[in-house]
Amino acid sequence: MNNALLEAAKIGKVYDNGSLTVEVLKGVGLTVSHGEMIAVVGASGSGKTTLLQILGTLAAPSSGKLSYCGERLDTKPERNLAQFRNRHIGFVFQFHHLLPEFSALENTMMPALINGTSRQKAALAAQELLTQVELDTRMHHRTGELSGGEQQRTALARALIMQPSLLLADEPTGNLDRRAGDIVFSLLHDLCRQRGLAVVMATHNEDLARRMDRRLTLADGLLS
Repeated sequence: MNNALLEAAKIGKVYDNGSLTVEVLKGVGLTVSHGEMIAVVGASGSGKTTLLQILGTLAAPSSGKLSYCGERLDTKPERNLAQFRNRHIGFVFQFHHLLPEFSALENTMMPALINGTSRQKAALAAQELLTQVELDTRMHHRTGELSGGEQQRTALARALIMQPSLLLADEPTGNLDRRAGDIVFSLLHDLCRQRGLAVVMATHNEDLARRMDRRLTLADGLLS
């Protein structure tokens, strides 16, 4: 029986601006299992972000197949993919993309509200998550009143509020000092183990990469 959560087979990605064609991914294959933590390392410009965007259905591959629990994603229309992303995939980026006019609590609630969850239920779930990421005393502060590490922990809580089965993280500790980065990673690791969440993280941080279940390198358009 196939235990794969996500399967990428022979994924290719070509960018063509008319005068120049760039082949970023050249037949990448990756299988992600339930509860697995995978680090993807590689030089800047190697295609790590592009790969995460394709795995998260934010970008379409030029070739290859992408499946979630055996169901093809690369052939689905965008309206179906938007709903799929909201329910099944969490995203954490190097730049947290929090809304500055809202508090940590309100930012965390946002995906649940978009999904139609009642405000009361969304608030309770957000409060629980913010407590787990040690922001119980900061949840009513606006984005600008939070430190970089606190903002990233808020982004992590927001990514988890829909209880996704897959978390995609693009340099989530890249803008943080070592201590704040270690705190974010440790919280991510603990939360994932508790929830059986699968994680694919693009990172330049070799120390963090070595602490994952698998460390893969993206170079010359191929993953090894």
